[in-house]
Amino acid sequence: MNELLHIQREDSGIVTLTLHRPEAANALSIALLQHLKSVVDELKFTPSVRVVIISGSGNKTFCAGADLKERATMDDETVKKTVSLISETIQAVAHLPQPVIAAMNGSALGGGLELALACDLRIVSTHGLYGLTETTLAIIPGAGGTQRLPRLIGVGKAKELIFTGKRLTGTEAAEMGLAEWACSPKEVMAKAYNLAEAISKNGPIAIRQAKRAIDTGLEVDLLTGLKIEKLAYEQTISTADRLEGLKAFKEKRKPHYIGK
Repeated sequence: MNELLHIQREDSGIVTLTLHRPEAANALSIALLQHLKSVVDELKFTPSVRVVIISGSGNKTFCAGADLKERATMDDETVKKTVSLISETIQAVAHLPQPVIAAMNGSALGGGLELALACDLRIVSTHGLYGLTETTLAIIPGAGGTQRLPRLIGVGKAKELIFTGKRLTGTEAAEMGLAEWACSPKEVMAKAYNLAEAISKNGPIAIRQAKRAIDTGLEVDLLTGLKIEKLAYEQTISTADRLEGLKAFKEKRKPHYIGK
């Protein structure tokens, strides 16, 4: 267990990654980013992993974004490299073939929210604050925020939040569509695990192909998207899991999927 990133693996295939810098509001230091990226790269090629949950230590802050105290000691060249590392790490999360759930058990601002935007599903705390606040520091979201937020909540609302640096409550974030659920701090992780367990019981190959079809299809026209869906569906036809699903349905029992 790395002291900056706690990793919990379940027999069901659920892996929880907990950012662990409580003394720094779980801010993304260079060391934490390097370890997170390394772990994410490993999970990408681990078929037994069915769902990934990303959370933060404590119940006050999910992730405060970039470590500004660390950033203040850097020269311009180092800043550019660090911004690139944040972007690469968050992009690696977005490219995981498994579903990723952001369990935001506290506030998420700047790069912390950008990390959550790269996940598939988001749960926020009703006691937290959420926003892309970079313009208040005379910079812009540089790890996907200007691209993912408009795709999620619409161009106008995204521009409003980014231009003003406004911070939303958890309830407001859910109502705007930035998150799928808003829960009390104590309920965030329970909700994340319930979702992960429901997902992990389904065919893992099908889940990965569904994610691929949705994510890729969003970037193209409908006709091309339907072709992508067709190709993704075809990847499931020859699997043992598909036959198991049919057999379990016929026998009126729960299927046991093995990811093959």
